Amino acid sequence: MFNGKSIFISGGTGSFGRNFIRRLLEQYQPKRVVVFSRDELKQYEMQQTFNAPCMRYFIGDVRDADRLRQAMRGIDYVVHAAALKQVPAAEYNPTECIRTNVNGAENIIAAAIDNGVKKVVALSTDKAASPINLYGATKLLSDKLFVAANNIAGEQQTRFAVVRYGNVAGSRGSVVPFFSKLIADGAQELPITDERMTRFWITLDHGVQFVLDSFARMHGGEVFVPKIPSIRIVDLARGMAEHLPHKNVGIRPGEKLHELMVPLDDARMTLEFEDHYTIQPSIRFTSVDVDFAVDKLGERGRAVGEDFEYRSDTNPHFLSVGQIADLHAKLSV
Repeated sequence: MFNGKSIFISGGTGSFGRNFIRRLLEQYQPKRVVVFSRDELKQYEMQQTFNAPCMRYFIGDVRDADRLRQAMRGIDYVVHAAALKQVPAAEYNPTECIRTNVNGAENIIAAAIDNGVKKVVALSTDKAASPINLYGATKLLSDKLFVAANNIAGEQQTRFAVVRYGNVAGSRGSVVPFFSKLIADGAQELPITDERMTRFWITLDHGVQFVLDSFARMHGGEVFVPKIPSIRIVDLARGMAEHLPHKNVGIRPGEKLHELMVPLDDARMTLEFEDHYTIQPSIRFTSVDVDFAVDKLGERGRAVGEDFEYRSDTNPHFLSVGQIADLHAKLSV
């Protein structure tokens, strides 16, 4: 579906953006790929690797509505990956986080509608489900905006959906590079917030493919949640450095013991498919009767039980220490 099409990705110089564009260029022949981000240096460095004739690099901020409209001219598909993501930084700089994550989402929506974009997929996070920190709250607001955007579009055919998943293995700013640096620097122990802590875990490759699949699946208004494994943080530390002891440092402000991707209150709107869950919009925005139980690929889902939750601690699929060690070895290559 991307052959001969123009694709725009906000936050395109990040871990997800680079891997998404690599996959896009390997599997398709896009007409144009627009990388939209704030950092001139990261764009320069990225151009050394991604220099195909179809590549375009726009310096800009999602807070700038006019620049977004300009950059999205002639675009068919949009991936919105730009966000302020660090939980402590968001708590300390709440207004800045809101401007990027919430106002930026509004600007992406308006620019997409104004330019007649076909489909938009916005990346979300497990922290948006029953949020307890500002970052999660802004991403929940962003999710709601993108779902509601299918109504805001009016007679325009632009459709919006959300992809929500957990911690990305090895992404910048995550625990894996943090532990890796400590190990490389000769640390005598690894800091563990709480030995009971669990997290959802997804590789960049899986996340990229899931986003590509979501473009093909979407009617508009869905929140797509992949079925992915969980890890215990203590097992992650063992898998990366079995010889090092651990030091309990306590849960940081704004941090959960376990993460959640489908809250109990969303169970009545949730459908289970073979490899993912779909949270349907609670309010239908068009006069067209959409059957979300059958997606655009013809895949069929079924309703989950009213007591359903998708939590990292009750997830039936956990990675073992050995599997984590193998995954870390692959990431280190």
